[in-house]
Amino acid sequence: MLSSKLIYPLALLAAVVASCKTTDLKTGSWNKSIPKTYVSAGDTADASLKPWRELFFDEKLLSLIDSALVHNYDLKEALQKIEWSRAGIQFTKGIRLPEVSLYGAAGQRKFGDYTVDGVGNYDTQFSPNLNSKQQIPNPVPDYYVGVQSSWEVDLWGKLKNKKRAAASRFIASQYGKDLIVTKLIASVAHSYFELTALDQSLKILEENIALQQEAVDIVKIQKEAGKANELAIELLQAQLLSSKTIQAETRQKLIETESHLNMLCGSFPKTLARDTAYYTRNILATVNTGIPSALLKNRADIRQAEVQLMASNADVRSARAAFYPTLNINAAIGLQSFTAMLLLESPASLAYNVFGGLTAPLLNRRQIKADLMASRSEQKQAYIQYGKTVLNGFTEVYIAVNDIKNTNEMYALKSEEVQILKQSVLTSSELFKAGRANYMEIILAQKNALQSQLELVDYYKRRNAAVVTLYRSLGGGWK
Repeated sequence: MLSSKLIYPLALLAAVVASCKTTDLKTGSWNKSIPKTYVSAGDTADASLKPWRELFFDEKLLSLIDSALVHNYDLKEALQKIEWSRAGIQFTKGIRLPEVSLYGAAGQRKFGDYTVDGVGNYDTQFSPNLNSKQQIPNPVPDYYVGVQSSWEVDLWGKLKNKKRAAASRFIASQYGKDLIVTKLIASVAHSYFELTALDQSLKILEENIALQQEAVDIVKIQKEAGKANELAIELLQAQLLSSKTIQAETRQKLIETESHLNMLCGSFPKTLARDTAYYTRNILATVNTGIPSALLKNRADIRQAEVQLMASNADVRSARAAFYPTLNINAAIGLQSFTAMLLLESPASLAYNVFGGLTAPLLNRRQIKADLMASRSEQKQAYIQYGKTVLNGFTEVYIAVNDIKNTNEMYALKSEEVQILKQSVLTSSELFKAGRANYMEIILAQKNALQSQLELVDYYKRRNAAVVTLYRSLGGGWK
């Protein structure tokens, strides 16, 4: 039988070991397979993501992008978030090393006459074994100068995982900045194409308003000659006023778009220089998509979600390690004396201590259980966010690829329609002068021609915007 002297230590050890048990974490992983292609089977392994300066070769657009990369406030805020994450790196940089500090103290204590300390200190004054320097005065001064150290030995990797989590979040903040750069370049390009499209729309409206004014003048002349009536003049004037209303609305859209573009560049509203030759400049017609798995290394948001997942995994491991015993070593060395004049006498005033302790949570572990629950929840959220980001990236590319294909087809068909309707305006005008067409045919021809030209401008803008969207969706712009 075990002696009673061993029963209590063994019982205590069993309790400590039991307190270290944690519930096994069964964390799911994102294991959905990515499709092998977006549309066709002819995609190559790597997307041809050329630098954005080669994709957007309009010098005025390049100048605006350069300005945005320097002055945009969202990008500046992202840079500050990187510095905030860098502070976390700095905090955990030496977390596994001992803490060493210089310590100095001075104080005074008065013990009661009827206490062990008070009686003992008083009795030393009559001891023949002590010299005058060693006699303890009353009250007792205490002077100390030295170095003290505290070290938590990372037995289970708790501190190491905290360091890994901080490093992962720092990398995630850098990818966050890269993501903003990618979106910023795409936003500037989209706004620029919108602005040039509005310029072209205003030009088309001015030309059609001139034609409509000419039709009104012709009908007025024919009315005087008895070949037309007041209704024809009223309908043509109404059409003219409608076109002028669209012109005013387009000017307002131009102001809003230009102001938004200025805001992206970090400046107050002002007139921006842009290319006026709308149809003579064109960005690359296609961008090689590569295989979908290339998104995992090209898209900044997927890379960011990946390292956030790594950080959450490290947090969970650190939270689990908190259930295990912690080994702390404390030490101090210095000079100590109850007389200031004797403080520097060495080695007589030399004092030191070393203490090591092993502590483990036994009862009332609600705090560390709550930390583990929170870490597990954040880990699962990181898994979900990673899968959501990958799915979103693939969907964006898939939509952009089909958008380019269909928009090119729509643009080609609309171009033919514009040429036919432009000719119909001239034809209806000549027939009307010859008395072989009525004013309703002129109104219809002018209306259809104006609408088709504005739609052609929109398709041209949409085609360029689709290429920009595809470039951004593939992860281009931040490398």
